[in-house]
Amino acid sequence: MFDYETLKLIWWVLVGVLLIGFALTDGFDLGAAMLMPFVGRNDNERRVVINTIAPHWDGNQVWLITAGGALFAAWPLVYSAAFSGLYWALLLVLFALFVRPVGFDYRSKLENTRWRQSWDWGLFVGGLVPSLVFGVAFGNLLLGVPFQFDDTLRSSYQGNFWQLLSPFGLLAGVVSLSMLGLHGGSWLMMRTEGAIARRSRRATQGLSLVFLLAFIGAGAWLLFGGIQGLAITSTFDPGAALNPLAKTVAATNPGWTANYHAHSLTVIAPLLGIFGGLLALLGASAGQGRTAFLGSSLAIVGALCTAGFALFPFVMPSSLDPASSLTVWDAVSSHKTLVIMLIAATIFVPLILCYTLWCYAKMWGKVTTAHIEHNPHGLY
Repeated sequence: MFDYETLKLIWWVLVGVLLIGFALTDGFDLGAAMLMPFVGRNDNERRVVINTIAPHWDGNQVWLITAGGALFAAWPLVYSAAFSGLYWALLLVLFALFVRPVGFDYRSKLENTRWRQSWDWGLFVGGLVPSLVFGVAFGNLLLGVPFQFDDTLRSSYQGNFWQLLSPFGLLAGVVSLSMLGLHGGSWLMMRTEGAIARRSRRATQGLSLVFLLAFIGAGAWLLFGGIQGLAITSTFDPGAALNPLAKTVAATNPGWTANYHAHSLTVIAPLLGIFGGLLALLGASAGQGRTAFLGSSLAIVGALCTAGFALFPFVMPSSLDPASSLTVWDAVSSHKTLVIMLIAATIFVPLILCYTLWCYAKMWGKVTTAHIEHNPHGLY
């Protein structure tokens, strides 16, 4: 079996894969829900949008649940520090996600215009809030989270919810919002036709431009905006069980570029994000939904890998006490726990992937207003 150092790296990769899997699958239904009030101009058109995502949204959230479980088991210190310090932000996401199952299931139960419009905007909020908050959270990881550990490794958080909404944090939120929005728009281009597809096409074009500007702008801010990164300056054994406080950390400027200088291949990640945004823009301009969806998928992979490569080996940097920052090397569970989890992941992650692909294959096809009119009570 793998040694401890290798297992630490494997779980850094696996948590990243789960987060990317969540963004690729649940991302398009969050994006489609955000666009629904704008691309659907009447009740039947909005039901078309809902029925392109309703059969899949709950299965897509398995990736989020799995990522949360992996975070708890593989990086317990990160889980405890993040979920206690970012409590209100995560609670906001949770309540927004609560709206989704109720909205999908009960929206069409009553043939009342005000009732349905209320749930339409509820689903819009349920798509917008998580998309925005997840981006803001990533932005604050790059800025550093104001927490620290005491000698008994109990964490204390010195910030508040409003401090998360810094200019750079909000810019990262715009990156996430536009990225998932264009992912949802390209999905609707593939799964709808007529007026809905045309409006989705225009939305995808606009959101592609916003994503490209925000993503490049965030990168420029990191390079030239005075944001400091962190680097471990003390020697340590990455294959040992480490105390998070037993390292020396120094600030670097410009921030979070060391890995890109040391490993030139990592520059592929931001280039992939830009290429994906451009491909989505070109695909939408040409009316090619599949090309646009491929582009938005590549943009998601590139954007998340860009953040991951920049932060490595840090997982949760501390702006309050850099030595308390949590890394891939010192925030993990025991060797035995990582081995057991790896065995479970080797079995279940491919099963989840295969089942997800099978569901999409069986339920593939365009949803039309005629389909809704002929099945008024059998669809969402």
